[in-house]
Amino acid sequence: MDRNVGRAVIVPVDHGITMGPVAGLTDMKSTIDNISKGGATGVVMHKGVVPYGHRSFGHDIGLIVHLSASTSLSQDPNAKVLVTSVQEALKMGADAVSIHVNIGADTEPDMLRDFGNVARECQEWGMPLLVMIYPRGKDIEDDYDVELIKQCARVGMELGADLVKTSYTGDIDSFREVVRGAIIPVLIAGGPKVSSDRGLLQMVADSIEAGGRGVSIGRNIFQHHNVSGITRAVADITLRDATVDEALQWLR
Repeated sequence: MDRNVGRAVIVPVDHGITMGPVAGLTDMKSTIDNISKGGATGVVMHKGVVPYGHRSFGHDIGLIVHLSASTSLSQDPNAKVLVTSVQEALKMGADAVSIHVNIGADTEPDMLRDFGNVARECQEWGMPLLVMIYPRGKDIEDDYDVELIKQCARVGMELGADLVKTSYTGDIDSFREVVRGAIIPVLIAGGPKVSSDRGLLQMVADSIEAGGRGVSIGRNIFQHHNVSGITRAVADITLRDATVDEALQWLR
């Protein structure tokens, strides 16, 4: 979190396990450096990537080590399992850890149990915890339903996370309900790759107006043709309350 405004611009680059070496995740040093130059406050990555990307050229940026994984080739990609421990993350110099939970998945009970155990370990070690939590499963008809997103965010708080990342519900009023019910700071996910910079930045601005405390956006940043520029635009809105038009100047 930026200490001046209490908001965060986090860029997850943990997609290599889920999706493979997609565009933006091959030259990790360059990607992380551009994200850092753009003013992001943190990155999320798996333990194996840390030596190849984090703080590569001296630009400091917060390190969040991701503890959960699954692949798109799995029979159930929504079933996340722990692949790293809090202690491992500490040894790597992590500033925080993150865990992924899918509410409504067949393995939800296992993920909740892991979440509770990780939260306990984080308390013991003084390690901040970010939970990425979404309504996902075969019986979930609408991943962006405000009632479902509200429950997900609340689960994050109830089980001891310091920050919760979830989907934006599509409008300011409904997302304000999510923020109010969560109590802890809420960050929005970026979702699938978008074609409009303005649309992405408007979503960021609306989430902040609703009381959100920042973003955790991956593909829409690390797959952008101007990684440092889009990061700077998102950071301008999130950390300095710039308008969308002002932020777009970084991309012109």
